[in-house]
Parts: sequence; C-alpha cells; structure tokens
Amino acid sequence: MTGSTQHSLKLRHSFYLLLAAFLWGTTFVAQSIATDLIGPFTYNAARFFLGSAVLLPLAIVTGRIDPLAANYRGSEIPGISRNRASRIRDLAIGGIACGLCLFLAGGFQQIGIIYTTAGKSGFVTALYIILVPVIGLFFHRKSSPMIWAAILIAVAGFYLLCVTEDLSINRGDVITLGSSFMFACHILTIDHFSPRVNGIQLSCVQFFTAGMLSLIPAFLLETPSFAVILNSWMPICYAGILSSGVAYTLQIIGQRGIHPTVASLLMSLESVISVLSGWLILGDAMSLREIAGCALVFAGVILAQLPSRSCAKNTEAI
Repeated sequence: MTGSTQHSLKLRHSFYLLLAAFLWGTTFVAQSIATDLIGPFTYNAARFFLGSAVLLPLAIVTGRIDPLAANYRGSEIPGISRNRASRIRDLAIGGIACGLCLFLAGGFQQIGIIYTTAGKSGFVTALYIILVPVIGLFFHRKSSPMIWAAILIAVAGFYLLCVTEDLSINRGDVITLGSSFMFACHILTIDHFSPRVNGIQLSCVQFFTAGMLSLIPAFLLETPSFAVILNSWMPICYAGILSSGVAYTLQIIGQRGIHPTVASLLMSLESVISVLSGWLILGDAMSLREIAGCALVFAGVILAQLPSRSCAKNTEAI
C-alpha cells in the first residue's frame, strides 16, 4: 500500500469516526424530545430492540465470513479460541453482561435527561472516560499521573457545570453521573469480551439483552403501548437505527488502521456536539459558568486519552 493510499484510507476512517461522534452527540436531542412523548424505559426498550434488529443481518454475514472478522486482528491474539462452543459461550456471557451495563447506563441517562439539558447530559456522560481508570484500580490496573491530573480537571469542570452557586446540584445531573459510571463499567466489560468474539454479534446481543431488561420496568412503572411507540417513532428510530446500528458499525470500520488515541479523541467530540445540537435545535442556553465547566470536562477527557511517555516509547518500539 502506497503512502498516499494509506493517508487517504486514514482520512476516510477518521471521517467515519467523526460521523459516529456526530450521531451519538445529536442523539441526546432525540432523547430529550422523547421525554415528552414516552416513558424512559419504554423508549429504551424500543430503541435497543431496533438497534439489535439493524445489526442482525450484518452480524449474520460477518459471522459466516469469520467469527472474529469484526475485530480485524482478533485471529492474531494469542490464546483466543476458535472453538465454536467456546465462542458461543463467550458471546452469550459477554452479550448478557454488556447488555446489563447498557440497560443500567441507558436507564440512568434517559431518566436524568428529564431533569437536565441535552448538552449537560452529554458532558456529564463523557466523564465515563475519566471513571474507567478509577474503576480499574479495583482490578489492580494502575494509571499514569496524567490520568489522575485529568480526573482532577474533570471533577472541577463537573463542579462548575452541575453545582450551582448556592451549592445545590440538579438531580438530573446526579442521575446522569450514575449513567456515566455504568458506561465506564460497560467499556471495561467490552474490553474483556470483545477480543474473544465477533464485535458486531456482541453488540447485537447486548442491544437485545438491554431491550429485554428494559421491558421489565417499562411494564411495572409505565404503560407501554404501540400507540405511544408509534407517536415517538422519530426519536426512537434516530437512536435505534443511527445511534446504535449505524454509529456502532462506523466505529468498528473507522477504528481499523487508526491509532486508538486518535480514534478516542475523535469520538470524544460527542460531548461538544451534544451541546451545540442542544443549543441549535432545542434552544438550550448555557451560562458562562456552565460553559467553563464544559471546557474543563472536555480538557480532562482529552488529557486522559493522551499517551504517556512510557506508552509512546513502547509504541515507537513496535
């Protein structure tokens, strides 16, 4: 592959990741609109089932070509079994575990956005990137001093963004912080299972699991009906088809051939897009204090994803 061809390929894959970030960021607007039309768990059940259905054909095709095709480098990972029974077991366990995390994360996020704006929800959710190394401590995963500096910056930003001058905090922001924690757990769970199975199949199973789990509180706490779902078809389709199905597939394709740090930086623009889309579409205004908080959270997110010197040296040595 020539240098110009490789450069063109990286540009195209970078565009895929930017488009995924755009879809995820604007989905917060769809979620905000849905709060006036449908219960949070009924909405999540519908969009998760739709996301699973969208990915199902692609999951079947990639599974027939190569069980690990969606990981691209999966066959090169030592110790990964090609045994069909082992793959099915890992897919089932991984899909259920990831689906449980996604169910809780999506539930907290959808309830939280009832009481806060789409833009603030996007930035509070972005804290999952900071929470990942914190949770990792309990699994004996050490983090660099840069990560902890990023955490302090993000916490300061969260304070400016969510805590008012009279030291009160919006309950929607607290609930959304619970969503951020569960998204961090979701990332760590995917990190464990994704090398073992087809990534698209894993996503398909996790969406189906999250949809099934969302049905339980939907029937217990809400009054789901086809009429309500049809009345909310637009935000459901946007989140289910574009955010779940399309954006996830774009992420898988886009990350191929892109340095993971660059990929993470591109996808973290989701939080910025959520604020801009909330302002342009919903008219959500933000104070200077909240804007400063967003800037600090975003700075912390960026800093957390920059490689340390030791990581850079190891990368150069490869």
